[in-house]
Amino acid sequence: MVEDDQVSERELLYIIQQCSDMEESSDLYDVYEANGSPPWADDQHQCLEELDTVECLRRKIKYYFMNPCEKYHARGRKPWKLILQIIKIAIITIQLVSFGLSNQMVVTFKEENLMTFKHLFLKDYVDGGMDTYAVYRQADVYDHIDYIIEQYGHLHNITVGNHEYEKSGTFYTPLTVCQEFYRNGTIYPGNETFEIDAKVETECRKVYPMYHPSLQRAFPDFELHFKRMVSVKITFVLKAINLQTVRHRELPDCYDFTVIIIFNNQAHSGRIKVDLENDVDINECRDWKVTGASARNIYLTVLFDCLIIITCIISFTLCTRSVINGIQLQSEYTLYCKEHCGKEVPWSDKSEFVNGWYILIIVSDTLTIIGSILKIEIQTKVVTSYDVCSIFLGTGTMFVWIGVIRYMGYFRKYNILILTLRAAFPNVIRFICCAGIIYLSYCFCGWIVLGPYHEKFRTLNTVSECLFSLINGDDMFPTFKNMKQKSSLVWIFSRVYLYTFVSLFIYMILSLFITLITDTYDTIKQQQQSGTPTSELQKFLSVCKDLPNSGVYRLDKKNSCFLDCCITRFRKHQERLSSEA
Repeated sequence: MVEDDQVSERELLYIIQQCSDMEESSDLYDVYEANGSPPWADDQHQCLEELDTVECLRRKIKYYFMNPCEKYHARGRKPWKLILQIIKIAIITIQLVSFGLSNQMVVTFKEENLMTFKHLFLKDYVDGGMDTYAVYRQADVYDHIDYIIEQYGHLHNITVGNHEYEKSGTFYTPLTVCQEFYRNGTIYPGNETFEIDAKVETECRKVYPMYHPSLQRAFPDFELHFKRMVSVKITFVLKAINLQTVRHRELPDCYDFTVIIIFNNQAHSGRIKVDLENDVDINECRDWKVTGASARNIYLTVLFDCLIIITCIISFTLCTRSVINGIQLQSEYTLYCKEHCGKEVPWSDKSEFVNGWYILIIVSDTLTIIGSILKIEIQTKVVTSYDVCSIFLGTGTMFVWIGVIRYMGYFRKYNILILTLRAAFPNVIRFICCAGIIYLSYCFCGWIVLGPYHEKFRTLNTVSECLFSLINGDDMFPTFKNMKQKSSLVWIFSRVYLYTFVSLFIYMILSLFITLITDTYDTIKQQQQSGTPTSELQKFLSVCKDLPNSGVYRLDKKNSCFLDCCITRFRKHQERLSSEA
């Protein structure tokens, strides 16, 4: 009798509506009452069973969309995923900070060595002067090359670091001087005539350290063909060890610095630009011994990384299970709508069952696991891929912190912001596509027209960066001011170009973009205030008024949906048998 009292007035009206076509007149009912149970009694019993099944599905779906606190009140299930995510955020952040400090030492060591090489091998070099560092006379080119060879030969006596020559067997690897030049060419600017073979040839000389004081003494026949010369490249390899990591419980790495000094004469303008590049290869040292730091302390970070991997695997498993449960509920709901309502479920309702936050956490766990494995290999000196490991760990940590927004969305004031972002996202993408076409058109136009007269428009990359800065109101005055006035026509065009771009994007496109977000925010806010269901799924769930603490969601024998349906069917079957008797 208690279960019969739980049937609400709305459900009784639904039963009467579904079974009204099976009722006959009172006289016909009296005839069947005398002979036995009427034939529509089974149909009415079936209607009640279907009602129980629908209520069971409705409660299952409603429970799936509850927040962790509501699920705890509904079934007493503790929010393990929430607790695990909080723990994971803390330990992953600690891991990232630890790896960031270690990576910072690597970056610092690379940058300081690059600065050291510039001061050691570039004649009269001044900090910050690489943009204007160049030679203009033939004698200066030879002097700079000889200076590099001399500094390289006396490296042991001049460097304050632990730099050493690379060895190939028992011999030092030589310094290589390579000249690239056109095969043949006769150039007479005075007569405005030239003849040139565009094929580039390379001529190299090897200089061993501590043996040859200068290039011309070592190779008297070596000559630079300045009129045909494209570039001169001087290449050598130096080795060093980064000892600062010992103080941070890490084994030092061995570095191979491939130094390349380039005399660039491609423009043949009378100005040969000089640049020094540095390619770094990090390797595990062959033989090492560290005293003053126990191996246990060195490998503590490895154990901590293993803990993070285990935590991410558990999180990955729990979130994958939740995604699978959502897909199963989606199939049940789709089957119900197809069989009982005769209509297809729209994609917007189907996507509600696939929780995007769980997908984000799964991706984050995958990236963190891969990054942690790489970090362990770096700690144990199996690999030295700092950049790859940084990408995995950085992206994984970013997704972990973004996933926190999911739990903030359970609060009403924060939830409206999240709903606004989700609802406005498709319109924002379409808007950006349209605005991007206009943006690209300005990029191409500025590059081809203003490139020869403005340094910020020399390449497509710098053009895009400059225009994006203008959209955000940054660097406006220097962009206008630095335009060279060599051509009046181009100068006037630059003014029209910049004024129209700023006016179009700041006053129109950005305003429309803000309006798009604002309209979506107002729509979501009105929907929340009215409380009216906006989708078929929400209408389906709005029928269920059971609160989380009502007890109907519990899975014990007393309140299980499945057992409740079975017990109800059994009791009604007993009542029917008793009425027939």
